[in-house]
Amino acid sequence: MTASPTTGRQGPVLAQPYVARLLAGTLLGRLPTGMVPVSMLLLVGAQGGSLSTAGMLCAAYGLASALGQPLLGRLVDRNGQTLVTTIAVLVTTLALLTLPHLNSTNTPALFAAVVVLAGLATPPLEANLRALWPSVLPDPSRQRAALALDTGSQGLIFITGPPLVAALTALTSPALTLTATALLGLTGATAVLTAPPSRAWQPHTSSNRSGFLGPLQHRGLVVLFIAVAGTGVALGAHTVWAVALADRTSTPLLSGLIPAALSVGSLIGGALYGRRTWPGSLTTHLSSAALAFALGWSALITRPGPAVAVGVSVLPGLFLTALVTSSFLTVDALAPAGTTTEAYAWLIASIGIGQATGTALAGPLATHPHLAGALPCAGALFTVTVLALARRRIYVPGAPVRRGRHRRTPAHAASRHIPQPV
Repeated sequence: MTASPTTGRQGPVLAQPYVARLLAGTLLGRLPTGMVPVSMLLLVGAQGGSLSTAGMLCAAYGLASALGQPLLGRLVDRNGQTLVTTIAVLVTTLALLTLPHLNSTNTPALFAAVVVLAGLATPPLEANLRALWPSVLPDPSRQRAALALDTGSQGLIFITGPPLVAALTALTSPALTLTATALLGLTGATAVLTAPPSRAWQPHTSSNRSGFLGPLQHRGLVVLFIAVAGTGVALGAHTVWAVALADRTSTPLLSGLIPAALSVGSLIGGALYGRRTWPGSLTTHLSSAALAFALGWSALITRPGPAVAVGVSVLPGLFLTALVTSSFLTVDALAPAGTTTEAYAWLIASIGIGQATGTALAGPLATHPHLAGALPCAGALFTVTVLALARRRIYVPGAPVRRGRHRRTPAHAASRHIPQPV
């Protein structure tokens, strides 16, 4: 990929040119991720559909979104951000605008097909943003700080999304809420796609030579994607655990407060992680964050009460941003030239698939508090175990961020002792 680097200036990362616009636009553009499932639940219910049907449609939307990201990422790596992402935004927006005019009970197959289409076409805004940071912020330390801020702020999507749906539905209707959701996503994506860094981003000349497997040709990346799926399991299982605890204690507010506490911890952890350069290799950062993340879940096994549950849910969140940021930086270091966006999308998809798996596994365990509380920890420990066993394959020494990774040649990588794709 090529793009003209933006000359940075002194001051906070958010004060650098285009940073606030890209970050805010991406968050707004991805807001449907946190709003569509809740909006769909309400819409299907208003149309007379069952909760189980609505749940299956939400799962289909989430899975389709996760699976569509790598394909769209590959297209971005070959054709640039503007064309591919614009088409994806238009398709997903039109699909979401169509859903309120369909009936999930009278035409279930058509309704489900449009839901899947909306998911598959979800624009790869998060992967695109990660690919833009090197050109927007040439300084490596600022790149890492922006990535930590970016990762930590993703929780805002799930903190603000569901309450916003509830407020809009109370004022209007589920149908109009889904329409508003689509328009919000379109507005955010437009802010990003019209920004000069996104319009200037061009695919790397070797993108068309990356082969059928793309970034999956690097075994270390495949192992990393498998590992972070365990992180997704922990996140998905935690959401179900929160709902189950809210039901057992007759405290409905917990179903929102507990996931929000995790997101707050992620925001705090992101701010702390991005403020300084930490010693040790990037692989050490990744492994240490994964271990701390797993230990943070251990308190759930003790079956905490409502107030304690909210507090302890902050603990794993404190290390989530460091874990995800280190994962993205590892992808940046190991991805074959010309596959950056697709590799980022695979990482995002792996976490998303893990979340869906965690949600599915946690459902049957909801009536067994000890097992349900242990599942997030088990998922996080899976990540720790895979990373430990595959440390040599994913080892990246030296500074966490390197400028110009997309221009790396085999000789350059060898001089840095970075493993090559095998």
